[in-house]
Amino acid sequence: METVTLSSKYQVVIPSKIRKKLGIKPGQKMQVFPYRNRIEFIPVLKMEESRGLFKGINTTFKREMDRI
Repeated sequence: METVTLSSKYQVVIPSKIRKKLGIKPGQKMQVFPYRNRIEFIPVLKMEESRGLFKGINTTFKREMDRI
């Protein structure tokens, strides 16, 4: 587990081990939101990078009649 310190300007540095593992680059946009008493950072992907993200997902499920 990594630990970071909040600066006086409310900034944090993401540790290099985590940046490398997630492929986070300088200037990359992140979505930030509170979730269950913690802060979540989600990298914003370009449309081209999202292609195939859900490859292999099971789409065979029974739909409700009012949704057809």
